[in-house]
Amino acid sequence: MRFKSTLFFFLFTIHGVASTPPADPIKCSSNNTNCTITNAIGAFPDRTICKASEAMYPTSEAELISIVASASKNNQKMKVATRFSHSIPKLVCPDDNGILISTKNLNRVLKIDRESMTITVESGVTLREIISEAARFEMALPYTPYWWGITIGGLIGTGAHGSTLWGKGSAVHEYVTHIRIVSPSGPEDGFVKVRNLDESHEDLDAARVSLGVLGVISQVTLQLEPLFKRSLTYLTKNDSDLGEELITFGRKHEFADVSWYPSQRKVVYRIDDRVPLNTSGNGLYDFIGFRSTLSLALEVVRGTKEFQETISDANGKCISAKLISTTLAASGYGLTNNGVFFGYPIVGLHNRMQSSGTCLDSLDDLMITACPWDSRIKGEFHHETTFSISLSVVKNFIEDVQKLVELEPKALCGLELYSGILMRYVTASSAYLGKMEDAIDFDITYYRSKDPLAPRLFEDIIEEIEQIGLFKYGGLPHWGKNRNVGFVGVIKKYNKADKFLKVKEDYDPRGFFSSEWTNQILGLKEGVTILKDGCALEGLCICSQDSHCAPKKSYLCRPGRVFKEARVCRHVIKTKEKDDIKAEF
Repeated sequence: MRFKSTLFFFLFTIHGVASTPPADPIKCSSNNTNCTITNAIGAFPDRTICKASEAMYPTSEAELISIVASASKNNQKMKVATRFSHSIPKLVCPDDNGILISTKNLNRVLKIDRESMTITVESGVTLREIISEAARFEMALPYTPYWWGITIGGLIGTGAHGSTLWGKGSAVHEYVTHIRIVSPSGPEDGFVKVRNLDESHEDLDAARVSLGVLGVISQVTLQLEPLFKRSLTYLTKNDSDLGEELITFGRKHEFADVSWYPSQRKVVYRIDDRVPLNTSGNGLYDFIGFRSTLSLALEVVRGTKEFQETISDANGKCISAKLISTTLAASGYGLTNNGVFFGYPIVGLHNRMQSSGTCLDSLDDLMITACPWDSRIKGEFHHETTFSISLSVVKNFIEDVQKLVELEPKALCGLELYSGILMRYVTASSAYLGKMEDAIDFDITYYRSKDPLAPRLFEDIIEEIEQIGLFKYGGLPHWGKNRNVGFVGVIKKYNKADKFLKVKEDYDPRGFFSSEWTNQILGLKEGVTILKDGCALEGLCICSQDSHCAPKKSYLCRPGRVFKEARVCRHVIKTKEKDDIKAEF
């Protein structure tokens, strides 16, 4: 997960102190029975509560095998859950009050092989632990997500990635050399089957991005390389040539990414490359948005956003966005050298620069501080729309967004409260549900009301950008992010989907690890779109009539402004003339 906080024009970020750790996403009434599960932000896209009859916490592969065999024998549905549950869609929700299998206690590093430069871990080991353990032996996993509070099983299951066009690419699953997976079976196998998949096994490309429907990943082996140093500089420029620059920038710099502030017409380029190990520098990237933060400060920030939405204060959002981006830039975004930031470049060992998440380093402080998105406090609550667009058409997408900004210059200040649009580079993958071609991944975070029927300021502009990316340019959604509309017709975009579905049928023919949601996104069942009053406001549908928006608040279903095929919820004002309707936002 790449959470982009508004952080924090009050600058209540805490350095080096404990905060309250995130709650376990699984809650049970007694003896791990009658359970519910949620995600890290405390709400799935449709805001439903996912229920399970029981939660199981295996501590070894033998226990895991026993659990899967018993459930299979008893025809029980199963879903795998992780310690932090950072996927936004309902990938962890079992059907029919099935059982949850948590990998929380499958958290051991099993082997470090210096000769082959590999690390073998259980599926509940976190990215942070992999990075730290590899570095202890002077090795590194080259490309990773920027947030380290995710497990290896969860991140490869959803295709999580960093940013590069170099080597094998930025997705962690590209560096998987072996997976051990436990799946249901029939009585001839004792109702369970354990498979070992290495690079010579054709099914590895199904298991590399599996959405959790093939069984429970027990162990993963990753290819490492010698530890190295990086030199990082952030460079701010005007966005006038962004469409052209994006295509070449990722080829020039190994760890390049780009943050775009469209309403400010500003772009921040990450110039990030390897340097010799003897290069001076003790750099650390402790990203500000992933640090422990005073709960009171988070409540003030959230309250300010809610007030701005209530009074339609576009100017206030733009002022706040400029202040936040300026403050973040002045502080180096969390980069330091020997504990201080005096300017660029920042040079440091790869393991200290590639990922962060220090709000997890915590004892319980009674919620005085927390991770910014902790659902137990009145903190961040947001939508996240993330899709990858082919490099061949990315310039056209950028130009379409710029046209929308020309029409409504203040419309995207709301995105800039969340550090703008993050753009990361991804490469074509052999994984059946991996990326189809070299592309740029657009990560867009924006305000979500606690009231599902409350429209956002400039609701239509963000909806149009979402539809331009997904449908006009055929963007592939991130499997672990996005609202329901991100997955409309998604499986048809993958030319190897039939191979994946064949492996799924072989591994779990009775669908014990499948659910209504996974069947919907894999094209096996209708229902990704949920049609009801206000459904477009939450991304549960694309509006086709006014009731899908908020007609009582004058948000009506209208065509897009740049992409005419889009259908979006636009705020309109009816004048005295009966048929004279004027768009306001």
